[in-house]
Amino acid sequence: MPSGGPGTVVVPLGAEHAEQVLAIYQAGIDEGDATFETSAPSWEAFDAGKLPEHRFAALDADGTVLGWIAASRVSSRAAYAGVVEHSVYVHPAARGRTVASALLRALIASTEAAGIWTVQSGIFPENTGSLALHRRAGFRVIGVRERIGRHHGRWRDVVLVERRSPRIG
Repeated sequence: MPSGGPGTVVVPLGAEHAEQVLAIYQAGIDEGDATFETSAPSWEAFDAGKLPEHRFAALDADGTVLGWIAASRVSSRAAYAGVVEHSVYVHPAARGRTVASALLRALIASTEAAGIWTVQSGIFPENTGSLALHRRAGFRVIGVRERIGRHHGRWRDVVLVERRSPRIG
């Protein structure tokens, strides 16, 4: 598995990581530029909505979760069987340590091995760090969904990014 810097390892994300994963998710929500969500879901809801084979946690040497990544199906239609949407979150104290890059590498490896040809995400334009991260990982901007949803009383745009597998499709 890819590492996120010295002493960091990327492992499959499981129930044993739930409390820390949801706390990191809530921290991202609280910052205001990560998601339309206003609170982290229960572990049961999170677990049910994410594909088990395409979710990972980055752990520090002592087992502390530094960040996570998870993918969901975009549709149950057969035509979209090879398309997933992902989210990646890193604990504020762990940013700048290549954690998100390691998590993206793990997700790309797992999706490629599973025959998934497109990994996509929607990112607020103000989240310049995430846009740069995804660009470095081979994602491209597909377009901007203008005023796609309201967030804390204001309309927000979302930049749609995707990575097409060079090996599949």
